[in-house]
Amino acid sequence: MKKLLASAIAAVGLFGCAATPPTIPPVASVDLQRFMGDWYVIAHIPSRKERHAFDAVESYRLDTDGRIRTTFTYRDGGFDAPLKTMTPVGRVVPGTQNAVWGMQFIWPIQAEYVIVDLAPDYSHAIVGRSKRDYVWLMARSPQMSKEALRAAIDRIGALGYDITNLRMVPQSTRQR
Repeated sequence: MKKLLASAIAAVGLFGCAATPPTIPPVASVDLQRFMGDWYVIAHIPSRKERHAFDAVESYRLDTDGRIRTTFTYRDGGFDAPLKTMTPVGRVVPGTQNAVWGMQFIWPIQAEYVIVDLAPDYSHAIVGRSKRDYVWLMARSPQMSKEALRAAIDRIGALGYDITNLRMVPQSTRQR
């Protein structure tokens, strides 16, 4: 029991509390219905589990109770590796116009998840954290144009991230 409590306390320190207002600026608002669906991870400063991810896709589904059911699938280390799956649950932080979520991987800890950039047509998005430790550039298709990719990387740098730590996520063309 003591180890579990110590792990929970350490995780709170690592991930922070999603209820704390972010110090990274979120977008003004997010239409949750439009945001739902599949997002290909194009580039990231990854968490430990996803640092060798290939074919990474984040899928969101809005429950009737307002929770955001998330399915993150990826292949660890190569295109031929088996699919791995994580299923955190997101909750919109009240008063943030749907742009800040608490993402729960382990109860009761909610990691900060801030939508910091979103294309007007919802074709790509950047999700970051106040600590500038992790960031995800995601798109509705497995590739982005060179111009859109360059602009997104510049935006990530402008948000205070060290873009030399950015990893491009290999995406195959095969069906999931």
